[in-house]
Amino acid sequence: MADSVQDDLPFEKPLRELKQRIKELRRSTDSAPGLENLLTTMQQQSEQAEAQLYDNLSAWNTVQIARHARRPQTRDYIEMAFDEFVELHGDRSFHDDPAIVTGLGRIDGHRVMLVGQHKGRNVKERHLCRAGCPQPEGYWKALRKMQLAERLGIPIVCLIDTMGAFPGIESEERGVAIAIAENMMAMSCLRVPVICCVIGEGGSGGALGICVGDRMLMLQYSYFTVISPEGCAAILWRDREKKAHAAAALKLTSRDLRDFGLIDEIVQEPLGGGHRDRKTMATLLREAVVRNLNELKAVPIDELVAMRQEKYRHFGEWLEGQSLPAAEETLPAPEPESEEAGARMSVAGHDSDTGPTEDLPESADSPDKDEA
Repeated sequence: MADSVQDDLPFEKPLRELKQRIKELRRSTDSAPGLENLLTTMQQQSEQAEAQLYDNLSAWNTVQIARHARRPQTRDYIEMAFDEFVELHGDRSFHDDPAIVTGLGRIDGHRVMLVGQHKGRNVKERHLCRAGCPQPEGYWKALRKMQLAERLGIPIVCLIDTMGAFPGIESEERGVAIAIAENMMAMSCLRVPVICCVIGEGGSGGALGICVGDRMLMLQYSYFTVISPEGCAAILWRDREKKAHAAAALKLTSRDLRDFGLIDEIVQEPLGGGHRDRKTMATLLREAVVRNLNELKAVPIDELVAMRQEKYRHFGEWLEGQSLPAAEETLPAPEPESEEAGARMSVAGHDSDTGPTEDLPESADSPDKDEA
C-alpha cells in the first residue's frame, strides 16, 4: 500500500514532488503524445533517485523510518504473519501490562510462544501502552510466559519495538531495572530456541529485557541503541537539535550492528520501509522467522544453550596484559604562565614525585569558601 502525502518524512518530500510532477505529466500525454519520451525518462530518473535515497540513508533518517506512525507493530504481525494466536495475560502479581503482548501462536506449522512490545496503533492504544514503554509487570509477564514455553518445550519469538522501559516513579518503585536484569539472566539459560527481532525501535534496557536469544534479527530500517539520539545530544552537546550527529555517532543502524557482529541477520524491507507494503513486510518477517526456527530446532538443546551463552560472553572488545601510556604522555601538564604559578603547582605536588603535599594557601583573589 503506497503511503500518502501526510505520511511523508521530511527527507522524502523532494522525491514526492518529483513523483507529483510525473503524475501531472502523465495526465497531459493524451493531449500531447510527444511527451511520452519525456515521461519515460522522468520515471526512470525517479526510480533511480528513490533507490539511491534509501540505499544511502543517514542514521537519523533510519530512526525516522523506524518511528513512522504507520510502521507495522507487534499486533499487526500477529494478524498478518502468524497462522494462529491465543493471547495470555497478566503477571499473576500486579497487573497486565498492555505494552508487552504474550501468547501461544503457530507459524508455518511451528508452535511458538510470542513475546512482543506494542506501541499502540491509535490514540487510545498508545495511551494504554504508554507508547510501548513497559513497566516491571510487563517484564514479569514476559518472563512467566517464556518459562511456560520452556516447560512446554516450544520455541520463543520476541519482537522488539520500544523507546525504552517506562521511566515513571511507580515503575522505578516496583524495580524495573531488576526486572530487566532478571529477564536477561533467565533468557540466557532457557532450554528452548529463542529468536529475537527488532521490528522498529530498540531502545536501551527496555529492549534488552526481551532480547537475549540464539538469533538476533533486525529489520532493515530499524535501530538498536543504548540511548535515544535526542537524549545523547542533550547530554553531549546540551542541544537536542544535534540528534542527527548523535545518531551517526551511536552506530545504531542494522548495518552498523551487523558489522560489529552484534546481530545475525538483516531482514530486508520493501523500498522505503515496511509501512509502504505491510503485507510484503509481514511475509518477509515470517520467512526469516521460519527459516531460523528450522535451523535452531535441528541443534541439540545442550549445545544450543552453550552456544547462546558463549555468544554473549564474546560481545565487546578490550585490551588485556598491556599497560596504558603514562599520564603525562596522554595529557601533558600546561606550562606555568609565571614563576609564581609554577611555585603554586609545585606546592600542590604537580612537580613532585612524591604526590600531593599540602593544599594551596588561599590567595587574595581566590573566592571565599562560603561563596564557593
